[in-house]
Amino acid sequence: MTTTTTTAAARFATARQVADAVLFEGYVLYPYRASAAKNRLRWQFGVLVPPSWGPAHDEPSAQRTEILMEPKGDPALAVELRFLHARRRTVQRALDDGSFTEASELRLTDRVLVPWDEGAEERVEVTVDVSRLVGVGADFPFRRPAREETEPVLDADGRTVGRLVRHTAEIDGVVRLRATEVPGPYRVFKLTAVVENTSRWAPEPGAADRDAALPRSLVATHLLLGLGAGSFLSMTDPPEWARDAVASCANLHTWPVLAGEPGRADVVLSSPIILEDHPAIAPESAGAMYDATEIDEILALRTAALTDQEKREARGTDVRAAAVIDLAESMPPEVLERLHGAVRSLREITDPGAASSDVPEAVTELLDEEAVFRPDTPWWDPARDDTADPARDRIPIDGTSVGVGSRVLLRPGLRRTDAQDLFLQGRSALVEAVLHDVDGGVHLAVTVEGDPGADIRREQGRFLYFQPDEVTPLEAP
Repeated sequence: MTTTTTTAAARFATARQVADAVLFEGYVLYPYRASAAKNRLRWQFGVLVPPSWGPAHDEPSAQRTEILMEPKGDPALAVELRFLHARRRTVQRALDDGSFTEASELRLTDRVLVPWDEGAEERVEVTVDVSRLVGVGADFPFRRPAREETEPVLDADGRTVGRLVRHTAEIDGVVRLRATEVPGPYRVFKLTAVVENTSRWAPEPGAADRDAALPRSLVATHLLLGLGAGSFLSMTDPPEWARDAVASCANLHTWPVLAGEPGRADVVLSSPIILEDHPAIAPESAGAMYDATEIDEILALRTAALTDQEKREARGTDVRAAAVIDLAESMPPEVLERLHGAVRSLREITDPGAASSDVPEAVTELLDEEAVFRPDTPWWDPARDDTADPARDRIPIDGTSVGVGSRVLLRPGLRRTDAQDLFLQGRSALVEAVLHDVDGGVHLAVTVEGDPGADIRREQGRFLYFQPDEVTPLEAP
């Protein structure tokens, strides 16, 4: 086994930005405190558990990447396996006699320290000639030994008030690489890369605690692959002559995409989170917030609004959580404003110098302010005689008064960007509420007729929303 070359490391630099986001996705979620319910069930992506534990609990101990490559000559293949190693952190309080005792928390002026599982980044780097992988391939085993580390905790006056003890369990694994030439008009190889947890740890009889297996697991496991000369073929948009060979590739618990600099195809990121080719971090992002299911702007505002006690708890949970708190507190207004939204796909047609005739018809509908239904007097206007009442309000559509209980036919407009709405074209629905927004627009909350989850949607208040011009009344109530 050899370490990756400087050239390979430079090629990985761009892809590593996205790989870092994969590595820490869901690491700690808002409100960034260990006590939050959502932070008690962690490590959901790319977890490879010990083989003695996985089969009984339906979790994999290996992941498999297959992708096609066109090497030029006999180039070197650089492989970088990255994962998190969960290390268990406990808190101990200092006693007067100089000894320490386990504690559920340790309160300091700036933070509250509690027991927590930290994620330590691990890397396994391999560089091997492609010719060596043809046939039986090559295996590269690795081991991370068990260890224990202590860190003293000092108060504001520099006195030792406790310590953090970190326990790291042993992990064994192997990276298996093999290249198989694919019949066809060009010199193409199928690269197979298997990452396997081979740890010999076994749970005690009758034990089924996932927390016991996690410190011996590879978490957020992913691969970076770099070809010294040549290129990889896209799994989502391969050339026509390679489509059958690409379809024969078997990827388990991971998905490879072209990464690195745009226009290049010599780097691949194989991720447990499905991405598109050449993924990139949004340039507006001010820093990692570890929660891709949320919007950075909302997270920043809500995090800044946490109480001082909540922020102390977050800072004591993890150094990465503390960094999020600091980021939210120090974010300048101009940076926060940048998070409010960005339109990229329409830049060419929204050029101030472009003629209006150059705007496609579909986009004309998108930009048409008149397409949104607005009453003559909005609900928030003091001149309005009554206030908004979603349960009783009615609006005229095609000469029919529509309100709660009305049946309508769904006709999603072109300005809608949600593909799920388009699947409902022509379906009948029941109006559940008539809602007014602060801009004076009107929206219909509906449930689709025949939806077995309609009762649950009503119970939770999770409806589908359509503009009045996107529905047709089916009957007068």
